[in-house]
Amino acid sequence: MKQLIDFIPLILFFVVYKMDPRVVSLGSSEYELGGPFSATLVLMVASIVIYGSLFLKNRHLEKSHVVTLAAVVLFGGMTLAFHDEAFLKWKAPIVNWVFAVAFLGSQFIGEKTLLERMMGHALTLPDDIWLKMNISWVIFFIFLGAANLFVAFTFHDMWVDFKVFGSLILTFLFVIGQFLIISRHIQTEEK
Repeated sequence: MKQLIDFIPLILFFVVYKMDPRVVSLGSSEYELGGPFSATLVLMVASIVIYGSLFLKNRHLEKSHVVTLAAVVLFGGMTLAFHDEAFLKWKAPIVNWVFAVAFLGSQFIGEKTLLERMMGHALTLPDDIWLKMNISWVIFFIFLGAANLFVAFTFHDMWVDFKVFGSLILTFLFVIGQFLIISRHIQTEEK
């Protein structure tokens, strides 16, 4: 359930982005709904509400939530302030590359990789497997950031679809690959 909550702002962004632009009256004010700029505002508000609620409930946010929220507010704010969606297109690549740097840096800071810190309570694996899996995530985040950037600036009409569905499918397939590595090692260890 917790991971599904993370997708609510993205789904709302997608729905509003894909809407045909129309003017909506609220009281005496009129707002345009549909397209990249209203979708960006919806993404920002939904992210603040979701992560604000999580913070109020748990009294803390995971580091990944802090990075994501900061990127949404920063790049979303610049998108709206400069009325240029290029800023928003840079958000996903930069967030992915920040995660890549964090995973890579974790190999040199502390005794455990970031992946082992996140999953070590549930799995017992040799250090070399944790290291290989951690490096795999570094490579994946670099690739996903580059793919997002390439699609965003090469295939303008497809970038929102790729951001929502393509990234999700690639991540899902990558996680399946990680589980195959883990299961192979666990089977070897049990024998």
